[in-house]
Amino acid sequence: MMFDRLLTEARLATMVAGRDAYGVIEKAALGIKDGRIAWIGPMSEIPGEARETERLASRWVTPALIDCHAHLVFAGDRSDEFERRLGGESYESIARSGGGIARTVVATREAGAAELAASALTRLDALAQEGVGTVEIKSGYGLSRDSERTMLRAARGVARASGMRVSATLLAAHAVPPEYKGESGRYIDEVCIPLIREAAREGLADAVDAYCEGIAFTPEETRRLFIAAKAAGLPIKLHADQLSDTGGAKLVAEFGGLSADHIEYTNADGIAAMAKAGTVGVLLPGAFYTLRETKKPPVDALRAAGVPMAVATDANPGTSPMVSLLTAANMACILFGLTLPEAFAGMTRNAARALGLQDEIGTLEVGKAADLAIWDVERPAEIIQWIGRRPLHGRILAGEWQ
Repeated sequence: MMFDRLLTEARLATMVAGRDAYGVIEKAALGIKDGRIAWIGPMSEIPGEARETERLASRWVTPALIDCHAHLVFAGDRSDEFERRLGGESYESIARSGGGIARTVVATREAGAAELAASALTRLDALAQEGVGTVEIKSGYGLSRDSERTMLRAARGVARASGMRVSATLLAAHAVPPEYKGESGRYIDEVCIPLIREAAREGLADAVDAYCEGIAFTPEETRRLFIAAKAAGLPIKLHADQLSDTGGAKLVAEFGGLSADHIEYTNADGIAAMAKAGTVGVLLPGAFYTLRETKKPPVDALRAAGVPMAVATDANPGTSPMVSLLTAANMACILFGLTLPEAFAGMTRNAARALGLQDEIGTLEVGKAADLAIWDVERPAEIIQWIGRRPLHGRILAGEWQ
């Protein structure tokens, strides 16, 4: 076999489930052809030659990391709200007074796709420096037909400009816009559902999300949205049970959803439904930390039920102003009790599953995209242990060094 690129003298953390914690192969090599992993195994068994051979000097190779829940496209600033929360005001109080998501909506509606993409790229760069190769970008700060479409076009522009894989998610049901105040159901029917059909028809979105919460949308309104998404052929996910138990996790699982995200208040029925449906639980410690919440997601119960857990930044201008996936993983271990292998799986194979991309990325296996992160560490645990350190040696995306 002739490889396009052969990486040798590597230590591989394949993250394939069912082996040891990280799926380790020592003294390994990995062959790449046509942007995909063509062979993987011990150096003593390399089955051919390569046009380019690179010795990694015992560096660790993992799948490129995946941030499966992020709000990178937006305009404006909400640092004053950070001060208000530090002064004791709650997120709900700020949101009800016109702050929070509604504040960002005003600025985002005034921005064009190019401006939004340019600002998002600065935030994306921080993630790239930590080995991230795939990121989800949600809309949800436009809350009108034209602005939401502009945000989705910006997300597509980010993918083209960065060379990274971007999964664009339509989150028009993020908050009720001012012009629909007190009429959330009418907003769902007149704006969100038609947007789903347009986004699916035009290929602007890869999934549909919603915020099911007392300050946002009811379970019944969310159900109508999910029915429309399914009819349009788009997979679904949900901001579920973050501030209260609305039954969101159970609802999204009922529709075979990709993920239920936040899930601090998810109950036993919701966990059982997620386990049955294969819905991923996405943990977002950045928001938990920033909002100074005390109700932790039910990690032990999720683990016992076999619910796959992912970890993401929830990067956004208000409740999780964090563009460090490695810090999110560290927080998930320290604050929520994940083990290091669970946190690593949460940034790789389970994060891929939360985006519906588990057949393409998330593990080092023959046939998958050659999206790799190469690390200057002695053990994989170092990657998560250190806060602020970036031990990345380099990324290979679709077989090419970035």
